[in-house]
Amino acid sequence: MNYRANLFALKTLGVEWIISLSAVGSMRVDIRPGDLVVVDQYIDRTHGRPSTFFGDGIVAHVSFGDPVSPVLADILHQAATERVAAGGGGERVHRGGTYVCINGPQFSTRAESHMYRKLGVDVIGMTALPEAKLAREGEMSYATLALSTDYDCWHESEEEVSVEAVVATMKKNARLAREVVALAVERIPERHECIATNALRGAIMTDPAHIPAEIRGRLEPIVGRHLK
Repeated sequence: MNYRANLFALKTLGVEWIISLSAVGSMRVDIRPGDLVVVDQYIDRTHGRPSTFFGDGIVAHVSFGDPVSPVLADILHQAATERVAAGGGGERVHRGGTYVCINGPQFSTRAESHMYRKLGVDVIGMTALPEAKLAREGEMSYATLALSTDYDCWHESEEEVSVEAVVATMKKNARLAREVVALAVERIPERHECIATNALRGAIMTDPAHIPAEIRGRLEPIVGRHLK
């Protein structure tokens, strides 16, 4: 998947808020398959995925200590809580948590799974990064609604994670996720005021006079307003 091209396209179209849906494995007993988690932190264990728009003549360092938009996360949590309460399906909504993102496509080894649990990870998936990093560089607010499908392979009393089990739970929760997003979208504020809104302000380290014209033109949708 070309994460960078996708996020650049969204920025070019004027997108300001991004809700990501991610099937994840649970690293905690109380996050059961079928539960929803509005995460607030990520650990990046990916490699080989371009994770920045910068380089080649322009350097920028954005703040990423709090990678999730608190505004969007609150909206997602409220929408998910209301939808789950109305549905009565037994799912639970968890606010906050750390998402470790791995390359895949293989699932973790048992040793890796236990290691992540010792690190305090709450869920594990393969898609949130570098999306979240690129969204921040593009000054787009980003939040993830994680859909728990299994217990990864750390839970000894559960069967080892399989594609069949993951797909079955994903299908069960697909409608729920769509309905949560529909509720959330209605509540997104018209004015984009969030931690991502001015993420590039003061973050571009290269003297504008030394940025090649070709690079400036290529990144115009992202850096244009900061280089005037």
